[in-house]
Amino acid sequence: MKVFIRKNILNIVTVLVMVIFVALGFYGYKAGLFNSIDTFRVYVLSKGKLAPIFFMLIQIIQVVLPIIPGGLTVVFGVVIFGAFWGFIYNYISICLGSILVFHISKTFGKSIVLKIFGEEKYNKYSSKLSEKSYEKFFALAILFPVAPDDFLCYLTGLSDMSLRKFSTIIFLFKGPSIFMYSMAWVLGLDFLFKKFI
Repeated sequence: MKVFIRKNILNIVTVLVMVIFVALGFYGYKAGLFNSIDTFRVYVLSKGKLAPIFFMLIQIIQVVLPIIPGGLTVVFGVVIFGAFWGFIYNYISICLGSILVFHISKTFGKSIVLKIFGEEKYNKYSSKLSEKSYEKFFALAILFPVAPDDFLCYLTGLSDMSLRKFSTIIFLFKGPSIFMYSMAWVLGLDFLFKKFI
């Protein structure tokens, strides 16, 4: 038994993290934390000095379990913590969440991707995995904010890409994407508030 645990410790931890994240995501959804920016802000800031860590944990959960749109929580981070710290917290947590997703996909294989995203979405992109240009496609998809990033991170876990290469792409290309997405939303919201409110 000890030998089994030692050999599979990473897989066991992955399963436990997945179970905890499902429970936390379900709790947050049921509690209505994502119903509005105000509800979310009040809840996060109620954690005091731990608010940034708590927000980052929620952001990681959002990447692992894409129940709510990722762009929405990116905006929440900027609105709650300001442009600079919001970007930093978003960047760190989304990168960590993406790496965790890659590992979850490597551990559970195709079945986890199908359970979360369905066969139709999987079939739409799965043929790209065998293409030589997949790494370039993945890097460009991560760079642009409109791509289905969370899904592609899961899908890439099914490829033969190494964790090092995956992490390099995420850390290099995710930052500009998060910056563009959050600033576009925030500037858009500011414009709407000034014009109509």
